[in-house]
Amino acid sequence: MSMSLTAHQLIGLLVDPGSFVSWDDPVTTEPRDAEYRASLTRARERTGIDEAVVTGIGRIGGGQAALIASEFGFLGGSIGVATAERITRAVEQATAARLPLIALPVSGGTRMQEGSAAFLCMLRITAAVQAHRAAGLPYLTYLRNPTMGGVFASWGTLGHLVFAEPEARLGFLGPRVYEELRGVQLPPDVQRAETLAERGLVDAVVAPEELREVLRRSLSVLTRRALPAPSSSVPPAPVPPAPAERPDAWKAVLRTRHPDRPGTRELLRRTAEELVLLDSPGGRDGALVRALAVLDGQPAVVVGQQRRAGAQERPFTTADLRSVRRTARFAEQLGLPLVTVVDTAGAELSVQAELDGVAVEIAHCLTTLLSLRTPVLAVLLGQGSGGGALALLPADRVLAAGNAWLAPLPPEGASAIVHRDGSHAPELARAQGIGAHDLAAVGLVDTVIPELPDAADEPAAFCARLGHAVSTALATLTATPASDRLTARTTRHRRLGDLVV
Repeated sequence: MSMSLTAHQLIGLLVDPGSFVSWDDPVTTEPRDAEYRASLTRARERTGIDEAVVTGIGRIGGGQAALIASEFGFLGGSIGVATAERITRAVEQATAARLPLIALPVSGGTRMQEGSAAFLCMLRITAAVQAHRAAGLPYLTYLRNPTMGGVFASWGTLGHLVFAEPEARLGFLGPRVYEELRGVQLPPDVQRAETLAERGLVDAVVAPEELREVLRRSLSVLTRRALPAPSSSVPPAPVPPAPAERPDAWKAVLRTRHPDRPGTRELLRRTAEELVLLDSPGGRDGALVRALAVLDGQPAVVVGQQRRAGAQERPFTTADLRSVRRTARFAEQLGLPLVTVVDTAGAELSVQAELDGVAVEIAHCLTTLLSLRTPVLAVLLGQGSGGGALALLPADRVLAAGNAWLAPLPPEGASAIVHRDGSHAPELARAQGIGAHDLAAVGLVDTVIPELPDAADEPAAFCARLGHAVSTALATLTATPASDRLTARTTRHRRLGDLVV
């Protein structure tokens, strides 16, 4: 693991040239302890700054943001009372000015020379950060090597988005303390940035030289205002007519399993004007996609399930479900609509999943999405099997691809229950009403996006049609008064499953 850049070096990488303005007032208090005073003097001479943090305002791609950058060369970036006061004032100033805030911590934790007084200052900083978040303002953190102890356990990991430096050591317990307490060394991968990203605890591992662009794109989405709903005088994008007949249910199931069928990642890459793909549990081969996106001028937070074409299907895990809930909550805090994309063979079915509480996490996903105050749009893209699909379907509106389907189990599983074999899957698929048009008849699906006859045969055209439908629905939802939208959501879910007469 390489040593992090200095605070000023990192700020210089991030902000537009000449745009950074310091907010720091000189530190005027001095400790009584002579040895500690000498340590501070040496730290100031070595780093050229008077405390372990630099704060101020700068532009990133033209947009203003407040920045807080730790300096590891100053007593290991440790947090004393003066450090905490500087950080707290910067957070409060950013909140008062309604600026997005970017924190760049690198720290061994609390400054041991100041003991409990410094330790308790983590509460001071956290309270200011919480007030910033409660004001609906973006708070992004970039954890550098190392970020440990109370910094990691408070303001360092409270970002709406938490990025991390490659190979950074991140954790609560320092390795030397662990070895002293346990008599063995802490395994190095436990506190590695990449390990935390694989478990959904870090949103993306980003090299310092790539961070500016990631922050620029993130802030572009998080601070963008949605465009108004399109006027009725504006012609809609050309959409081919829907097929005269509904797709055969069993053929539709097989089409959604085609290895070339567009998935969530391809849909986003083909349709988003601005896109930030975040890490998810399991990494790039995982079953969940998380992203910030701008779709035809509409900013949104996206969580979608991702099939693994041509490979063993990865189940939707308990960690994925927790990640969905965290993402939904930060979308609500920032007032952004949430788009969920359903395309899964189902939630994980295993002993470990039972012990991890997969059913409980599905239930919590349902209640989180049902109670979310921000607009929610669901897209049934392909396979919709079991509780893993149901967990992402509570929404104000639901769009469905023409071949998409939803069922308690895959048709083969339903056949095994009803007929004690899998050979009756086609007839059960047709009898259960699992197709997109059937789901529209019982109130789940609002709009069916046609496929001609299969999205795998026309990926670009299909993604364009679906992307237009998504952005149009988002514009309508964001223009609807929240009270009206939430009342309609309650009514909608009260009536789900009723047969249309």
